[in-house]
Amino acid sequence: MDKQISLHKSTPSPQKHWATLLVTCVATFLVPLDVTIIAIALPDIERELHSNFTELQWIVNTYNIAYTVVLMATGTLADRLGRRKVFVWSLVAFGITSLLCGLASDALLLILTRAIQGVAAGGMLITAVAILSHRYQGPERAAAFGIWGVFIGIGAAFGPMIGGFLVDQLGWRWIFLLNVPIVVALVALSVLKLEESRDPEAETLDRSGLITFTGALLLVSFAVIQGNDLGWTSAIIQQTLVGAFALLIAFIVVELRHARPMFDLKLFAIPTFTGASVLGVANSMSYWAMIIYLPPYFQNVLGLSATQAGLSLLPLTLPMLILPPVGAKLAEKLPARVLLGSGLAVVGLGFALMYGITPNSGLGHLLPGFLVAGVGAGLINAEMSNVAIAVVPAERSGMASGINMTFRHGSFTLGIALLGALLAYTIQNSLQQTAGIPSDLNLHQLANYLALGNISGAVNSVPPSLQPQFTNIANASFLDGLNFIILVATAIAFIGSVITFAMIRRRDLKATPSAHVTCESDSQVM
Repeated sequence: MDKQISLHKSTPSPQKHWATLLVTCVATFLVPLDVTIIAIALPDIERELHSNFTELQWIVNTYNIAYTVVLMATGTLADRLGRRKVFVWSLVAFGITSLLCGLASDALLLILTRAIQGVAAGGMLITAVAILSHRYQGPERAAAFGIWGVFIGIGAAFGPMIGGFLVDQLGWRWIFLLNVPIVVALVALSVLKLEESRDPEAETLDRSGLITFTGALLLVSFAVIQGNDLGWTSAIIQQTLVGAFALLIAFIVVELRHARPMFDLKLFAIPTFTGASVLGVANSMSYWAMIIYLPPYFQNVLGLSATQAGLSLLPLTLPMLILPPVGAKLAEKLPARVLLGSGLAVVGLGFALMYGITPNSGLGHLLPGFLVAGVGAGLINAEMSNVAIAVVPAERSGMASGINMTFRHGSFTLGIALLGALLAYTIQNSLQQTAGIPSDLNLHQLANYLALGNISGAVNSVPPSLQPQFTNIANASFLDGLNFIILVATAIAFIGSVITFAMIRRRDLKATPSAHVTCESDSQVM
């Protein structure tokens, strides 16, 4: 593998364009922050807005779906219309929708505004990359993107802790409202300090590819999220899955025929590119998706405050911030397949250590698994993007980076939906098999309460005479579900590890004379 760009003391400082660096770093810090910060606030949102489990999944997933599907399209529009212009308008939209999210009076309004917020977040993320790439060149670019990557890591790693503090001190609405003054300052700085840039040879937008890909992702997400409520054998779920499959086939046909496709599917003929993509998918569907489902256990089963729950996740998330440089050093000494395959296996081992939570378990049971999984994810985070980009010619590295980013964010969305569906299904099945549960209870509703970790809500929904004994039943059923999705996350990580090790090949990396010059993806999160 070609030697990666690294930072040395002699590297020129990017500080002479301080405004560009500050604006792009802070703006992109907000994007992963709004992914992970929401996990801590879900119990409070559920109580205040009277949201059910499915609605909360959509509150999380609409943001993720929206910014996933617009990433590459927004990059093309920014090249044509002007990168600063699209960046500023994305900031404005993010600020307005953050305000609307914070003022939302019901779950539906919050879901809709989160979707638009996600579109704006995708625009902020991809145009920030383009603006930095235009402003900085050579070693200065490597230094700038190194700083940029740290800001993204901070946003992802400290989201639960920041969210916990805001929820406890100011209320859940402030996880959105806090964005507003930050965005106002960023818009002012952008207008005053950023220079405009365009690509006069930018290609036209691949509308057919965008529409078919977006439609397929939306339909799959709808089927997975709504499957438990509507029934997996119901006509609407089956029709939705058929529609998703048809759109996926249409997307493949469109991209193979398009002269300048949004996704060059021929890249997947390179085994190492496919292996790196599988790695990203497995990591997102296991490590990142589980972060959403652990806070309810801390808050509603262990009785921790939102701040304490956020702090409890730090052993799992903090390694993502501090270990990527260690992973980069190891990448210079170890074959890529060994580093990436074993790193994902370490993530799986961490989840295996978490398995077996009982009503008497606490943070002490989870801590070893948190540390192990966090170390594995931290070591592979930067290198998984490097490998995906290194096997394609330099002129196609932007597309390779975009595909890799889209796969990782899209699979995070599907991972949340999949684990949530399995959690609720397992809880309901556990309740059905428990002796002494009256047949007239609405087990589906109880399972949804418990899937949120809302043990007290589930207990209060049963007749008073049953409540004393139902508390233990509710705790046990929730833990059955949580243990099961931990096993699923473990399996996803281990299977992904095997595929990664089998598909990433040294000869693919040697065959392509492409250095890691597109370091904008090197520190990417998720």
